[in-house]
Amino acid sequence: LSESGVPQLVQPMIWDYAADIDVEGKVQLIEKYRRCGFSKVWLASAFKGATGADQSLPLIGHHLRNQLEWLQVAGRSPAHVLEGIALTGWQRYDHFSVLCELLPVAIPSLAVCLLALKNGGYSEKVKENVEKLLGMSNLEIDTFMR
Repeated sequence: LSESGVPQLVQPMIWDYAADIDVEGKVQLIEKYRRCGFSKVWLASAFKGATGADQSLPLIGHHLRNQLEWLQVAGRSPAHVLEGIALTGWQRYDHFSVLCELLPVAIPSLAVCLLALKNGGYSEKVKENVEKLLGMSNLEIDTFMR
């Protein structure tokens, strides 16, 4: 792979939307890409649309845990190799499915995930900031919010 010249042309992206990703495995994968000559690697998480084809509301806690896992990967990887994280929000679970988790109902999840990534974690202060920004009285992350 390194002799092909591909690592000078592209930057790989490592995708995983699980709430319990294999942190050590992802760190090792980043190192493998680095040894193959890739100077930069992207990570990809999700704030909605990745937990089931018939989901109508996002479970914020699932997506928050996904961000926190990626923060662990980033913290254990060389900073100069990580180019960034793509916070995805899929509109369809796959190309043959109906729409799922429309953006309006996913805005609280997006806000929680963005602020958790920005602040390097989730805390009561992050929760309060999301509630204030969105005009919510009580943000629930482990139940389906309406």
